Amino acid sequence: MVLRSPTWVLNLLLIGSWLLGIPATSAAQVIKSGPPACPGVALTFDLCPVKKGSGYDKPLMDFLIQHRIPSTFFMSGKWAAKHEEDVRHLLGIEFFEIGTHGEVHAHLPMHDAAEQRAEILRPVTMLDERYAHTATLFRPPYGEYNDVTIDVVKALGLRFIQWNIESGDPDPTLSADQILSRIEQRAKPGSIVVLHANGKGKQTRAVIERLTTDVLPRKGLRPMTVSDLLNCAPPAP
Repeated sequence: MVLRSPTWVLNLLLIGSWLLGIPATSAAQVIKSGPPACPGVALTFDLCPVKKGSGYDKPLMDFLIQHRIPSTFFMSGKWAAKHEEDVRHLLGIEFFEIGTHGEVHAHLPMHDAAEQRAEILRPVTMLDERYAHTATLFRPPYGEYNDVTIDVVKALGLRFIQWNIESGDPDPTLSADQILSRIEQRAKPGSIVVLHANGKGKQTRAVIERLTTDVLPRKGLRPMTVSDLLNCAPPAP
């Protein structure tokens, strides 16, 4: 969901961006899919903080690891602070990719440029200083952003990753069949799918098993990390 601020608010935010040295006229690319000629789909999982439960979908993670399914995770700083062992484990898996998802999962368009920069940068800095990991991919909490967000992300040198398939997996009213159907109908070469690995998706593990063993192979598609998808060359004729 893209939120646009009223003009006067945006002008104030852009002034704040200028004071921070962030170019107000920049046009960072918001990436929602990969090359349409690439026979791959990026399975991405948000790791947002949760109020109840462990915040870590172990059955899902075990399946992804056991079957070596390339995946990209966007973790918030607040989530990472409570899951240090899990962070180290995920960073050590060669077919996983780790990006960031803000510090406290804030609604970014409600904040000025300085506040957005702090929210976006903190988990990037934490992963670098504590785990020696350079995170280059960013996904805004709730998928919300405005023009200031785009400018801040560009100034920080990050790639702005959204999606073009929303699985709906946190919705407790959706069955695995319904979630799978939503993805199957929309999946095509270059798609980026958003799911959750923090336990909020009660059907996610079942969906991923059927998606990776049936739906994607049947469509001639294979899972990829976001970076591999974006760097994917079309198959030779």
